[in-house]
Amino acid sequence: MDTAVLPFNDDTIFEAARLILAGEPVAVATETVYGLAADATNKSAVARIYEAKGRPSFNPLIVHVPDFAAAERIGTLDDEARKLATEHWPGPLTLVVPLRDDTNIASIVTAGLPTIGLRVPAHPAMQALLRAAGRPLAAPSANASGSISPTRAEHVLKSLNGRIKLIVDAGATERGLESTIIAATGGPLRLLRPGPIQVDAEIASGERIEAPGQMASHYAPSKPLRLNAAEAEPDEFLIGFGTVTGDVSLSLSGSLVDAAARLFDLLHQADASDKSRIAVAPIPDDGLGGAINDRLRRAAA
Repeated sequence: MDTAVLPFNDDTIFEAARLILAGEPVAVATETVYGLAADATNKSAVARIYEAKGRPSFNPLIVHVPDFAAAERIGTLDDEARKLATEHWPGPLTLVVPLRDDTNIASIVTAGLPTIGLRVPAHPAMQALLRAAGRPLAAPSANASGSISPTRAEHVLKSLNGRIKLIVDAGATERGLESTIIAATGGPLRLLRPGPIQVDAEIASGERIEAPGQMASHYAPSKPLRLNAAEAEPDEFLIGFGTVTGDVSLSLSGSLVDAAARLFDLLHQADASDKSRIAVAPIPDDGLGGAINDRLRRAAA
């Protein structure tokens, strides 16, 4: 199979929607990372996501919809979930809510769970594809399962070349980290995955997989990764931050927003370097830094 990389425009979205309706997954930019999208109502199409990624079937997928009304047709949102949706949709927030009984979402999407992760994305490419296809789209990150998440079309091509037919290239993603995931399933709100949106919620125990990004090892480069490094050891590629300059820097000024946007891109650069190991400078753990460190700990596991 040849993987085409086409620029985001009307013609490309038309072709992407045609493939979606034919049961094929396509890669497309979102504001977080590139997603591998397929028709969430077609179990065979969703199975092709798992096949292309080599993703374990017990790991559920997030379903992307164009607006709040579409989300309500799939999941049951209580008052707290509605409030979060009103504040943060469209945007990088996923809500895990009870799955409605009358929905046609393929059971493979939820990995057999009674809940579903829903998100209204803000990126124009994903929004255009949702509206052109007219289907809810299951869309995990467009990379081989467990490897570094893709923030550029070339990252997707390196990981999934020959496994999918089309990548919709809309340039580098803005946020650079996957969405925050909040469970609103009754009782207190629970944080399943930290991300760009900060929400006051209990941290989930992690005893069972309820959403993407909860596995201990995830987002991993092919090389050993050392965290909280003040300087590089021999044969290490150092990703700096703030006063630790390194070979490259997440942000010389110490901006966590810039660091989040650059994290996966620089991990890809480090993984492709001639050094055999990777080191990353300390990142403050407050606010968005907590989400960055969550990704780094799982990448180093």
